[in-house]
This record gives sequence, structure tokens and C-alpha cells, in this order.
Amino acid sequence: MKITVEGLGKRFNREWIFKNLTDTFESGNTYAIVGPNGSGKSTLLQVLWGQMPSSTGKITYTSQKEIPLEDIFQSIAIATPYMDLIDEFTGLEMVNFHFQFKKARENKTPKEILECLELSHASTKRLSNFSSGMRQRMKLGLAFYSEVPILFFDEPSTNLDKKSIQWYYQELAKLPSESLAFIASNQEHEYPATAKKINILDHK
Repeated sequence: MKITVEGLGKRFNREWIFKNLTDTFESGNTYAIVGPNGSGKSTLLQVLWGQMPSSTGKITYTSQKEIPLEDIFQSIAIATPYMDLIDEFTGLEMVNFHFQFKKARENKTPKEILECLELSHASTKRLSNFSSGMRQRMKLGLAFYSEVPILFFDEPSTNLDKKSIQWYYQELAKLPSESLAFIASNQEHEYPATAKKINILDHK
């Protein structure tokens, strides 16, 4: 899987969030989108995964052939602090619902996935009663265990305690070697040392 961007830019009114981004992002790599708070990291991710249109430039998604923008959702998984979960669902219902739309990695069952998320004890608990850390672990886990070639993580350790951050490191390391991952963060501990950095301030 490959994402190619040419002259990519996003502007709100007269303010450029980023501009003149030309690069190729390829499978088997992790890319860290870095920069201070409010610099536009999340906006760049949303443009890259196709939620938000760019103001200038072009994005091309390629597997064995080019993938149309309207179909790219089938190839991506996303975990962000601002992503909504369905509060009325229990932990198990949320996992069941998600994997109606995505194939589970390693053909894991919903109960096995809850075990991997260390949330088996909350299988019958409504998400509205989850702690902020449990909610974040659920979001991350749904992405980690989706069998997709591209993953996007925005500030992944938000609301995680030390134990859960270690869990995040372990799950990140277990991703298939051919994965293409993007991690938006201003904290070095959230992405591996081998990640290729893209500083959003270089594109202002």
C-alpha cells in the first residue's frame, strides 16, 4: 500500500494549516507527524485518511492499482481521542459492531479481542460507564485488531496510565510488518525511534 501526496495543502479562510507537502508514504513504515499543539497535525491526518478535502494538491492511494477516495475507508483504521464511541453499547457489543465492518486481525473473536484489550472484565459494562482510559484503550484496540493496511493514531496515549501506555507499546510492536502507520504526536514516547518524522512546521 502506498499514499502519494503532491503539493498538498489545507487552508481555513486565509490561514494555511499546512502547504506544499509532497511525499510518498509506503507500507512497512511508521510516520510520525510532529509539531506543537494546535499546529495542524490532526488536520493533516484527516486530509490523509480522506475525511477532509485538501485545499490544494493531490492524494493518490495505490495498492496493486489505484484506490478511489470513496473506497479508501475499507483500507484504514483510525484511533483518536475525539472519535466517538456508542455509549449505549456494552464493551462486547462495541467490538461486535465494529467488526461487522472490518475483518479482525488473526481472525480473533470479539471475546479474544476484549482479552487483548485487557477489557474482558468490562464486556457487559456500558461504554458510558467506562473510564477515559478504558475508552481510549477501546479506540486503540479496535484499530490495532482491524485487518487493514493503513492505520492512523492521533495522540494515542491520551488518558492512558503507565500500564496502559506499556500495553500500547506492545500492541504497536505487534502490528504486521507490512503495515503503514501514521502517529500524530508532540511527545516522542508515542512513536517508535525508527519512525520517519514529518514536522508540520516545515510546511507552513
